[in-house]
Amino acid sequence: MDYPRIVLKQGRDAALRHGHPWLFSGAIAAVEGRPESGDIVLAADAAGRPIGLGFYNTGDIAFRLLTEDPAARIDAGFWRRRIERALGLRRRVIPPKTDAYRLVNAEGDGMPGLVCDRYGRYLVMTIGTAGMEKWREVVIGLLREIAAPVGIFERSEGRSRQLEGLADRIGPAAGDVPAAVEIGENGLRFEVDLLTGQKTGFFLDQRRNREMVGALGRESTVLNCFSYTGAFSVYAARGGAKRVVSVEASAAANEIASRNLRRNGFSPGQHPVLTANVFDYLRETKEIFDLIVLDPPAFAKSRKDVDRSARGYKEINLQAAVRLREGGILATFSCSNPITPELFEKIVLGAVRDAGKTAQLLGQLGAGADHPVNLAHPEGRYLKGLLLCLYS
Repeated sequence: MDYPRIVLKQGRDAALRHGHPWLFSGAIAAVEGRPESGDIVLAADAAGRPIGLGFYNTGDIAFRLLTEDPAARIDAGFWRRRIERALGLRRRVIPPKTDAYRLVNAEGDGMPGLVCDRYGRYLVMTIGTAGMEKWREVVIGLLREIAAPVGIFERSEGRSRQLEGLADRIGPAAGDVPAAVEIGENGLRFEVDLLTGQKTGFFLDQRRNREMVGALGRESTVLNCFSYTGAFSVYAARGGAKRVVSVEASAAANEIASRNLRRNGFSPGQHPVLTANVFDYLRETKEIFDLIVLDPPAFAKSRKDVDRSARGYKEINLQAAVRLREGGILATFSCSNPITPELFEKIVLGAVRDAGKTAQLLGQLGAGADHPVNLAHPEGRYLKGLLLCLYS
């Protein structure tokens, strides 16, 4: 097709040619035609050589690459192939006895702005770009056909849509979706609030890290901070932990966490679920633990939040380090996009040193294989984690 064209400034094509899917507005020398935000355009270098097709936007991220084939046709067949490819990957990487996973992971699956999670017979989708918004009806139809859900619920909201000039949209996209469902993950059962829960209802990206905590928690006392609906706690209990303490500020989430413990055969009496501010709890408790999990919500939503959020990350890691026994294990995470892996390591190291301890790095952690990331797009690696063993 004869798409509108954007022409880049001299030397500004390197990132795209190396596979990075974003181009910022300052890199554009000229716009040919009259594309609107969300339209498909052809990107060309300063000499006019085509680079690829993608979504155009008048905002800061002016171009999102879809394909390096300038002769491609972006139509329903294009999106069908992308969705089928994504589903094929999940069939290879999702473990047995698991019916909840990320089906589409935006740029990681070549579909910028589309996130879709499967929870058993239901899908929860999020659209975050003006380009994907224009293909919404086509995508919903393809998801219904290819993934065959009973219902699809849409939770398109938040800062990314605001930056794209889009209003929030929350509600049924197809069929009927219940407020809560029960899902299976590695043979464990969890209640998930699809309509109002955090993210799309459950932290699917932490599945393999939950497995790890379960294996490390045997015969241990475990503290799960920012425990939400208790998934790390259930894994630790199944792994043979003597005692798991879950701390979460949301009483509603804690009710679900208690039910999740019971539905998997564990007693909230033996594994208490506490409604408390994690910062306050860590400062005030006198209990010493063998293993602590820190999985807070994103402290930084944008670059202007980095300094403030860094102080928050340092405080919780410092207090956790103090509450760990000699040789105890800390699994600590950040899902804040503006916090780079390098900065997160620096923050955690500072916290450990201020606690008077030394850290052995046992592993660098991230999301599971159902959250693929374009290797040329480090911004897609939003979940950072460190597995540490601490000594005085």
